[in-house]
Amino acid sequence: MTDFSDSARSWSLVAFCIAVSVTLLLCVLTGPDSDDLEEFYTGYRSLSPVRNGLAIAGDYISAATVFTIGGVIALCGYDGVVLALSTLLSLLLLMFLLAEPLRNTGKFTMGDALARRMPGRAVRITACAVTIVALVPMMLVQLASTGQLLAFILGFSDSAMKTGCIVGVGALMITYAAIGGMRGTALIQTLKMVVLLGSGVTVAVLILRTFHWNPGTLFGAAADHSGARDQFLHGGLEFAGGPHPHLDMLSTQLAIVLGGACLPHVTMRMYTAKSARQVRRSMSWAVSSVALFVAVATVIGIGATALIGRAGIAKADPWGHTAYLLSSRAAFGADMSRAETLVFTTVTTAIFLTLLASVAGMTLACANSLAHDVFATRGSGMAPHHETMLARVSAVVVGAPIVVLAALVQHRSLQPLATLSFCLGASAIAPALIYSLFWRNFTRAGLLSTLIGGTLSVLLLMPGTRLVSGSPTSAFPHADFNWFPFTTTGLVSVPLGFGFGWLGSVLSGRRRAARERRRYEAIESLILAGPRPKR
Repeated sequence: MTDFSDSARSWSLVAFCIAVSVTLLLCVLTGPDSDDLEEFYTGYRSLSPVRNGLAIAGDYISAATVFTIGGVIALCGYDGVVLALSTLLSLLLLMFLLAEPLRNTGKFTMGDALARRMPGRAVRITACAVTIVALVPMMLVQLASTGQLLAFILGFSDSAMKTGCIVGVGALMITYAAIGGMRGTALIQTLKMVVLLGSGVTVAVLILRTFHWNPGTLFGAAADHSGARDQFLHGGLEFAGGPHPHLDMLSTQLAIVLGGACLPHVTMRMYTAKSARQVRRSMSWAVSSVALFVAVATVIGIGATALIGRAGIAKADPWGHTAYLLSSRAAFGADMSRAETLVFTTVTTAIFLTLLASVAGMTLACANSLAHDVFATRGSGMAPHHETMLARVSAVVVGAPIVVLAALVQHRSLQPLATLSFCLGASAIAPALIYSLFWRNFTRAGLLSTLIGGTLSVLLLMPGTRLVSGSPTSAFPHADFNWFPFTTTGLVSVPLGFGFGWLGSVLSGRRRAARERRRYEAIESLILAGPRPKR
């Protein structure tokens, strides 16, 4: 059940070509004018709550999320379900704590939201640097996975073909970001979510039908085929090889819950809402979409183990990244009819669209920050049409090196890179946003300390984890410089990120702290309640 028929591969290739053609056409038709700055950055805030909510969910559910969650659920059972629920909890945290204040204070980028409280080029440049450092690893994961994914679906193994797929998809992501801007990428994200959820629900229904609509039977069959029944159903498989499995799991959940929704390509969608009411409605749609995805991914991941077996999934990919596709294929049985082939083709197309849309959104976030925070705010500012052109050029400047790097790292384990992005979001970006929006005594020194200190702590600790070395599935399986006892840095780097912000603010001195407090009090009503309506 792990082999794909020639018919399925042919239809998948046709669907990929159609998807590329349609999405490129949509980007061209909906792209902003060359001199319209606000349309490029926010789409004139013209997106409806439904479209904006689906776009937020689309940016949040990246290809790495689909592959990782599906794989961990299939291989580790209970631990994977907890991981999936943590991603939902992260978006709920953003909805209830940060969404409205971000919309009230931000304009185009995270740098705008931070600079509203602490004006200055140092803040903007640091925010841009952290944005790029946090998103580049995740972009590498998406792009480097492209060659492996298409090779797995279409049945080729040539290394040059895989590299060609990476270059082709990389060129597409740059084009989407440069031409489509915020509105164009939002349209692609919306299309992706509709196809991903629609195909996923169909496969989940087929799996449940196979097990007589009884989730207990499904989980029981998966446990029987997992080779570790008790641990599969009650937890402990994912971190079984580490010295402190319970703390390791806590560290991972901390990084996901605090870091997932705070990454800049997700928070930039808050600035596209017209009002506080609209951002609440958008987030409601986003949370509902992600909740449906979590339920679908759980059924599909557990179904993969029940239908194929844990050993078969691990044989296809040691990290289980192909479990989502394998389960979709196995749900149809040995011989697929034309209708089933069409549904399976829709699943593969949804994954392909997820790759395209995710990388395009991250590229746009990096390009916007580079153009707006670093160059456009110099001196007396920049003409709108010049800034729009600069943002388009920045998409190329950011995207081109990432395509090259993705081609170089495609044969390595990419899990450390995805983990790195989440840890940076939790250790540097989340403390900076929470302190800036809610703590009166926060100072510029505290903000810079949080951003720089949180980032450096993650970058220093991550190479010592067993995701990088010391295990057969690490990025460097034949080396062992594993000295950090956890898989992720969250348990140490998150307290350090918050601690750096507190310490930097305390050491700023009373006079500076009083000045910063007065500045916060002047904009506190704006942060918490939004701008006053015009009479």
